[in-house]
Amino acid sequence: MSVTRTGEPEAPVGPDPHRWWALVIIALAQLMVVLDATIVNIALPSAQRDLGISDGNRQWVITAYTLAFGGLLLLGGRVADLVGRKRTFVIGLIGFALASGLGGAATTSGMLFGARALQGAFAALLAPSALSLLTTTFTDPKERGKAFGIYGALAGSGAAIGFIVGGLLTEYLDWRWCLYVNIPIAVVAVFGAFGLLNDRPGHKNVRLDVPGAVLGCGGLVAIVYGFSEAEPRGWTDPLVLGLLAGGVALLVVFVWWQSRAPSPLLPLHIVKDRNRAGCFLTMGLAVIGMFGVFLFMTYYLQVVLRYSPLKTGLAFLPLTVAIIIGSTQISARLLPRVAPRMLMVPGMILAAGGMLFFTQLTVDSDYAGELLPGLLLLGLGMGLTFMPVFATATAGVAPQDAGVTSATVNTSQQVGGSIGTALLNTIATTSSTAYIAAHLRDPAQKALVVREGTVHGYTVAIWWAAGIMLLAGLVAGLMVTAKAPRHAPTGAAVPESVG
Repeated sequence: MSVTRTGEPEAPVGPDPHRWWALVIIALAQLMVVLDATIVNIALPSAQRDLGISDGNRQWVITAYTLAFGGLLLLGGRVADLVGRKRTFVIGLIGFALASGLGGAATTSGMLFGARALQGAFAALLAPSALSLLTTTFTDPKERGKAFGIYGALAGSGAAIGFIVGGLLTEYLDWRWCLYVNIPIAVVAVFGAFGLLNDRPGHKNVRLDVPGAVLGCGGLVAIVYGFSEAEPRGWTDPLVLGLLAGGVALLVVFVWWQSRAPSPLLPLHIVKDRNRAGCFLTMGLAVIGMFGVFLFMTYYLQVVLRYSPLKTGLAFLPLTVAIIIGSTQISARLLPRVAPRMLMVPGMILAAGGMLFFTQLTVDSDYAGELLPGLLLLGLGMGLTFMPVFATATAGVAPQDAGVTSATVNTSQQVGGSIGTALLNTIATTSSTAYIAAHLRDPAQKALVVREGTVHGYTVAIWWAAGIMLLAGLVAGLMVTAKAPRHAPTGAAVPESVG
């Protein structure tokens, strides 16, 4: 049932005769947003070579998207309330397609980074409006459960589809097609939206918290930029320290403003609940490690082991399958019977255990014996954690807070990915540079030493990621004290992406 701006239920209406076709359009848009996270990972080594992107700056291809997406997601939900869900959905689709075309045509690294940020901004409009349209299109509880199941399956499988499609497009066409592919998908979805989606007009008295969006986004960008500048400048450089301190200060002011804003982006009572705050923090920390693995393993497989883009995409499939199994076959079955932290803590320990396999990588590691076990453990651990995080974070919230709570979980996911990618990439490149400088004595051995130094940098960063995973498990164990839910979760909260 949908709600009005006052939190009261809207009058029920008869079922939309085109609702299942509408689900196809909504799911297509959701798939595009989810797929875009992993499809670009596979293309990244090729794009880096083509545009001459430095190792220190390559993470901006990922973080520009996740920062804009996560930082503007809450504002995007408010925009949908103001101008109407269908209109916001269509604007998001068109903008995402145009930004994808700009990124595909990029001739410089800055142009690609800017296009990725635009993609993230329009994804922040698209994702909450899609979820809201799904909620208002399916009013029957049984049908809604089935619709959310399909929507959630796409969120889970989107990463796998992205890896395979990214590999195919990069290998047989060009890395630019990993961005161009969004254009035909968006065109189909726009025409479908006009013909199949119904929605009420927006609420004219909804107020946008623009200062909150500027403060929150500005603080996150400053912190991520500070992490990225630490690689060439060093951690004690005045600019790096200034960026990190300024970013923290902006986030402190953001929290202060949220307590006084007439229509806050993030009502503070949402995060004052111990269980919810624990879930948000656990998700943010967990995703730091997972995004780091996506970045480093992509480069390790393609640059060090010389895998083709397609073979790299297929090599990631066990990870995605394990996430889906852990989430749907283990967590979903156990959550009605056990406390959420009894899944989240073992999940993070399993994921950290998977990371330990990756810390032993060498320039000629064996996939089946050394990589595959780590991918499976990491996937099962993340799957065990994702389901109870979303179910617990959104349990028992007031109807008028359901949307912002779900968006906050997704925001913590995207922000964790942004900060983690920047931090771990800086640790990896700094460690690689130091290793090469210390071991390069014979110029004839330069190629081998560079490869060994590159892998050394990855393993150092993955040690950090494993520690952060264990910290996520500690947070879940100490903060998430909720008991087992009486009923199985209905899927009302679905992640925007798992990768």
